[in-house]
Amino acid sequence: MQTRLLGRTGLRLPILGFGASSLGQEFRSVTLDEAISSVRVALDLGISFIDTSPFYGRGMSEVLLGVALQGVPRDQYTLCTKLGRYDLGHFDFSARRVAESVDVSLHRLRTDHLDIVLCHDIEFVPMQQVVDETLPALRRLRDAGKVRFIGFSGYPQKIFRFVCDQTDVDCVLSYNQHTLQNTRFSDETLPYLESKGVGAINAGPFSARLLTNAPLPAWLKEPEAVKDAARRAAALCAARGVDIAQLALQFSCAHPGIASTVAGSANPANIRRWAQWLEQPIDHALMSEVRAIFDPVRNVGHAEGLPENN
Repeated sequence: MQTRLLGRTGLRLPILGFGASSLGQEFRSVTLDEAISSVRVALDLGISFIDTSPFYGRGMSEVLLGVALQGVPRDQYTLCTKLGRYDLGHFDFSARRVAESVDVSLHRLRTDHLDIVLCHDIEFVPMQQVVDETLPALRRLRDAGKVRFIGFSGYPQKIFRFVCDQTDVDCVLSYNQHTLQNTRFSDETLPYLESKGVGAINAGPFSARLLTNAPLPAWLKEPEAVKDAARRAAALCAARGVDIAQLALQFSCAHPGIASTVAGSANPANIRRWAQWLEQPIDHALMSEVRAIFDPVRNVGHAEGLPENN
């Protein structure tokens, strides 16, 4: 699979990363066989960047990954986990918890180092703490050899300048905002990150199923106008014999300034299908028609986190 450099880290990531949130049974029950098979299939296909978090399944994702990766040479995959978010409403970005969280993640993942650690969903807390306390604590762990590269993740675009204007990080992760419908991350933030030498990771090419043929989940926060446009775009693709999810994945993975786009599934068949889609040429004419449907709701999203962080 094609790879790209992640900022100035020297890491080369596959353009498609494996998101392990599904291993935490966030969306459905997952068997141990499914978990192991999905990870091994991803690695076999060159999808060697793995993204997880202690928040996913409240530790279950990391535990199952640790099992699935047993016997795989450590240099055959790049491992990213997070810290700071541990439940829907439980956040702790204190320096003490940073050290504890990394040690627990190392234990669950059965490894002696983490390639990337991100402060998770920082928009839910006063972000100055992340700058003043959390990231310095992570740097100490980097100096100790437990962590190679550090950064943060979140949804509002404001957070990236807030942190990177004040301190240095290696990389960031944005989700659901470099998609067929919403390109705020690439439009507004990516040029800024490139000027800073900060690596960019994108997640959520399907925007929480919005850009698929699956029924939309009740918890999807996008406005009805966005959902309506997505249904019309999916219908157009279906009439042309194309799954809108294929276009969505191809679009998100095509940007040369984004090192990797993370998509998650505990279904090995989905992972194989995604890899096949990325080998196929993009139907640029259909892509243009679909994006035209989204023009009236281009970059329309929702608020996430504390009001002052949006």
